[in-house]
Amino acid sequence: MSTVLNDVVRVDRDGALVVVTIDHPPANAISRAVISGITQAITEAEADPGCRALILTGAGPKFFAAGADISEFGSAGGDNIAAGAEFTLAMERSRLPIVAAVNGIAFGGGCELTLACDVRIASTTARFGQPEIKLGIIPGWGGTQRLPRLIGRTAAMELLLTGDPIDAARALELGLVSRVVEPDVLLDTAREVAGRYAAQAPLALAATKRAVAEGLDRPLAEGLEAERREFVGLFTSADAAEGITAFLEKRPPTWTGR
Repeated sequence: MSTVLNDVVRVDRDGALVVVTIDHPPANAISRAVISGITQAITEAEADPGCRALILTGAGPKFFAAGADISEFGSAGGDNIAAGAEFTLAMERSRLPIVAAVNGIAFGGGCELTLACDVRIASTTARFGQPEIKLGIIPGWGGTQRLPRLIGRTAAMELLLTGDPIDAARALELGLVSRVVEPDVLLDTAREVAGRYAAQAPLALAATKRAVAEGLDRPLAEGLEAERREFVGLFTSADAAEGITAFLEKRPPTWTGR
């Protein structure tokens, strides 16, 4: 089932998966309308207990998202930065695993959008970059923070200070993406990966995301405490009882999200 949320964002439901497509020709620039559309898609998916994972991609063979819509900078540059930063945080806080299917160029805000996803799968034609330095500005949606956390400071600084792009093979080498596939199988691969996440216990998926987000950049003892809280909270859930029972009975579990 396909739904057009607004002129620039399309949502397709595929069982437990939701596929969100940026469709903003010519370059899928991230405008206020794009942010609004993706935010609405995530909010509606989160409210539906039947939705278990989300895929984010771009329309067409060339662009995932070429960056923020610079034409809007003059009218509301600061507001756009604040909205984009909050938007990427909302993606990370979502209970849903979010898979970026990067079909082409992901520059600037487009690259930052992929960084806020849980997993990135790239087409062989994908390219990544933070070219803001060439405009006399810096990334504003998390590029200076998430990129070093994902690929390490040295590699990230090279990309941030030169603004030069990298191809999919280099992105895989750096650990920016988890796999690279041919363009014609990108969405099928993303569906297969997202489907594996969707088959897991939804409470445990959300708890895993929270534990990683809360503990990753804190001292180990604080991270372990975050993990312990999530573990204790899950252990009394119906899904945990079902998972253990199903394991002992050698059958697939049936998750209810309770």
